[in-house]
Amino acid sequence: MPALWIAHVTVTDEEAYGKYARLAGPAVAKHGGTFIARGGRYVQLEGKDRPRNVVARFASVEAAEACYHSPEYQAALDHARGASERELLIVEIDE
Repeated sequence: MPALWIAHVTVTDEEAYGKYARLAGPAVAKHGGTFIARGGRYVQLEGKDRPRNVVARFASVEAAEACYHSPEYQAALDHARGASERELLIVEIDE
């Protein structure tokens, strides 16, 4: 079943996070992920407000998790650590 990768982010270092973003996109694409929302307009109704919200669709939970653990994405993530506060989850789509 398809899955969504959902990230909620507060960027604390724009330059370093920009390096992450430039590397993360190709890593996600390499693993079959497609972005369906990336930093667009949002309304925070509950919980901690994070001004950057990203949603990517993958073929499965396993594909999304494989992307996260891949060398390409981990290299990108090195730039996000210390440059952002983030929550990231993967959820299966009930279709």
